[in-house]
Amino acid sequence: MKHILIIDDDIHIGDMLEEVLTREGYRVSRAYSGTEALLAVKAFSPDLVLLDLMLPGLAGEEVLPKIKGIPVIVVSAKIDQQNKVELLLGGAADYITKPFDISELLARITVALRRVAVAERPVLVHGGLRLDTETHTVTAGDTEVKLTRTEYAILKLLMQNPTQVLSKSHLLDRISEDTPDCTESSLKIHVSNLRKKLREADGEEHIEAVWGIGFKMKE
Repeated sequence: MKHILIIDDDIHIGDMLEEVLTREGYRVSRAYSGTEALLAVKAFSPDLVLLDLMLPGLAGEEVLPKIKGIPVIVVSAKIDQQNKVELLLGGAADYITKPFDISELLARITVALRRVAVAERPVLVHGGLRLDTETHTVTAGDTEVKLTRTEYAILKLLMQNPTQVLSKSHLLDRISEDTPDCTESSLKIHVSNLRKKLREADGEEHIEAVWGIGFKMKE
């Protein structure tokens, strides 16, 4: 049973969400402030978080970057287009604006949880690219590609999020434990070397730069 944490100080919306999610077969926990939210994430290790932005104590924008390794769907009335971009680059898996259609929210939850399931697969595949997380081998077409530890960490994260543009700061934050030697100034070089190795292996361009933001897997 998947566990969802609702972080919202609006009792009525929280009660409605808890009732619907419980009926859909999810286990549900609640938090009503930013500070309580961080304690709840640590205590429950939920599979997904629904996060309101207008919270007492720590605001949702402050809570979001502190939630690591868990998909967060922002549910708020104060989202405009610029907010959406900033939230996605800041680590949110998705967003939905209040008032929302419950069927749309349920669909977005399903998609976010499905992405996590894909990311946890031992073998990641994107086009002619194959990455085995157990043996740490990468093949492009029929050719095995020898990567450095940093190049492997970058490629793995991009393949785990194949439709998302990952900002440079997000990449650095997520790979820092495995590759503490990678810095903001060296990231571009690592990505350039990775792209070159993959291209030389099968003649295809697998990673594209999104100007001013970061990188993503090429469709």
